Amino acid sequence: MRFISFLGRLFLGIICLAAGPVAAQQRTNTLSGRVLGEAGILPGATVAVPALSTGATADEKGTYTLSLPAGRYQVVVSFIGYQTITREVNLRASQRLDFRLTPGGTELGEVVVEASGTLEQKQKSTQMSVERLTAAEAKLLPALFGEVDILKTLQLKPGVQNGGEGTSGLFVRGGSADQNLVLVDDAVVYNPNHLFGLFSVFNSDAVQSVDLYKGGFPAQFGGRLSSVVDVKLREGNNQKLGVTGGLGLISSRLTVEGPLKKGKGAFLVSGRRTYFDIFTRQINKLNEGDPDFNPIPDYYFYDFNAKANYTLSEKDRVYLSGYYGQDKFGFNSSGGFNFNFNWGNAVASARWNHVFSPRLYANTSASFTHYKYEIANKLDQFSFNLSSTIRDYTLKTDFEYTPNERHTVRFGAMGTQHRFGVGRLKAGSTDGRLNFGDDVGYNGQEGGLYFTDNFRASDRWQLEGGLRLTGFRSGSDAYAGLEPRAAARYTLSPKLTLKANYALMYQYLHLVTNSGASLPTDIWYPSRLSVKPQRSQQASAGASFLFAGGQWLLTNEVYYKWATNQVDFRDGAQLFVNPDLDAEFLFGKGFAYGDEIYLEKKTGRTTGWIGYTLSWTKRRFPAQRGTAGINNGELFYPTYDRRHNLTVVGLHKLSQRVSLTGSFTYSSGNPTTLPLARFLFQDVYGAEDSAVPVYPSRNGYRLAPYHRLDLGLVWKMKPTRWFTESDLTFSVYNAYSRRNPYFVFFDQVKNEDESQVIGYRARQVSLFPIIPSATYNFKF
Repeated sequence: MRFISFLGRLFLGIICLAAGPVAAQQRTNTLSGRVLGEAGILPGATVAVPALSTGATADEKGTYTLSLPAGRYQVVVSFIGYQTITREVNLRASQRLDFRLTPGGTELGEVVVEASGTLEQKQKSTQMSVERLTAAEAKLLPALFGEVDILKTLQLKPGVQNGGEGTSGLFVRGGSADQNLVLVDDAVVYNPNHLFGLFSVFNSDAVQSVDLYKGGFPAQFGGRLSSVVDVKLREGNNQKLGVTGGLGLISSRLTVEGPLKKGKGAFLVSGRRTYFDIFTRQINKLNEGDPDFNPIPDYYFYDFNAKANYTLSEKDRVYLSGYYGQDKFGFNSSGGFNFNFNWGNAVASARWNHVFSPRLYANTSASFTHYKYEIANKLDQFSFNLSSTIRDYTLKTDFEYTPNERHTVRFGAMGTQHRFGVGRLKAGSTDGRLNFGDDVGYNGQEGGLYFTDNFRASDRWQLEGGLRLTGFRSGSDAYAGLEPRAAARYTLSPKLTLKANYALMYQYLHLVTNSGASLPTDIWYPSRLSVKPQRSQQASAGASFLFAGGQWLLTNEVYYKWATNQVDFRDGAQLFVNPDLDAEFLFGKGFAYGDEIYLEKKTGRTTGWIGYTLSWTKRRFPAQRGTAGINNGELFYPTYDRRHNLTVVGLHKLSQRVSLTGSFTYSSGNPTTLPLARFLFQDVYGAEDSAVPVYPSRNGYRLAPYHRLDLGLVWKMKPTRWFTESDLTFSVYNAYSRRNPYFVFFDQVKNEDESQVIGYRARQVSLFPIIPSATYNFKF
């Protein structure tokens, strides 16, 4: 109750602060509003006033703001793939004006893989180290099993490493997977993966856009060290009812959207399900009588997305969003052994957008997040259950205020109530004679205040400074920190700009992963007792060069990141049902630095990009807590360190109906730990000798380099009586069938009569050869 009371006083204070600027005298008038498309907001749309050589780009909520002198102007609104409109505005006083665009006939957006506005606008932005992607664009790229995955597409951007063959995990600028803040309509998603990490939880039909921040984080984001993945769901069509869907190799999806009240509100409901289990169950059924047949595990996943919005008045809009997804894995043998493993996310959020004036508006949201995984085993009369959960309740408010044409101010606050269920173990017999278990749980409260000002100091200088105050409490343990943020842009010429930024971040939640387990066993653990928050600082600088008449943009960014209180575990750590899990942690430092080169083309029949990253990531865990640390306290490379990473993405439009796509990826091999030698060990005299491996330094070897070529073709069909839009998408994953390494194991080498082991031979395991697929997409 004290925490809720504190939040109430905090929000009341912020609203009082906001009331002051509203009454301030306005020297210029403000034109603000939203840019909308057929199915909702258009982040990245351009609103320009040619007569004044000024303009603005719609933010992630589709909102734009322009400060202009009083007068009559021609306002030009454009977005790739939509018809450009020109409207005359008589700006006698500040006003709010929404623009609605209709799809254009050229459909250039269908062959563009980034919708952040024009390259010139991207160059002029103060923000660097950010990538924006829309689901419509991601659908054009070749995909594994034909299943479009936005997170996997982000892996094609410089500075982003993948976790291995087929995975959708992100490792950004030397950070681990748990150091990414993943948001869906302002609600946190703790495990954004399906199918043990092969696919993400984001259904492309329900997603509007994704922003990936790799550095220079805006002050409104906090709680993670390496990146922010900000996912926005589509709002739905408030003009007419529509149905879209797709039939793929492993899954099908369906989306229904339409108006709640025409022009005032809309809804969207989307669902997706895989059908591995339909085939595996039939195979198992056909082989029930075969004693030598090993049943195939039963696996499938499904997810649902829903969103609704409604305009209460000219100044008030409300939004409701929800996501629910589950992965189901089961194995039932005829011998009485049953194994079930389930995990999933439930997310809900409600947002209220209120416009105080054309210069000031606010977004207030409440969200709920629940992540749970559970393992259940049963062997004859004995059962074993293990589960872990995290549940969040979050309240936040954000204000944006434009006092004049030179300043854009953002400020706000947030608070989260966490509940952690850490490794709940229950076991016993089905007759109830034997039962035991343990339940370890923690509460935590997290809060934050922030303020940032984007200041146009001159025609050449654009500055942004911000400060975030964060705090965390778990029981009697409390932590707090100040997080300064700064960014600058200097324009040397209309074609060349220089940028730099700095950010300090704290992370109060830690992901406990048992790396020795064959299945993901993730536990989120709070900062408490001796487990201090993780902390990182990142500085980056770069240059952007626009050439060839604005068709090409070349950027080069260098970065350096240093982090403290990085978390790992002592050898033999007991992660489950441990009331003193704090004693199992080891703490160290991390370093990451690199150079990212990016060449991008967005116009014409052929578009795409080339990205190259040269980077180093290192960790050091010195001797502590009665241990020698990790790697005897020496520096080592984590498994996601890649020295070289090259991506080439191309899209070519053969005609209005046929497009060719392709992507090529090359990266250095993952560091790995392999035995240097083996020695014979005899426990008891006369017993058989055992060969014990001898390991050198941690991750002292590297797997073979990873490279892969994917090809695709999108064939748009002509509209019919039933379908307004439809297409066939063909893709070939790993076109030349490269056997990329997944892991390495050692086989025994025996003598001719196989009576004695004379050596060991390293063997490589690969996951995916060449995989063709086809997907049919439709809309009516």
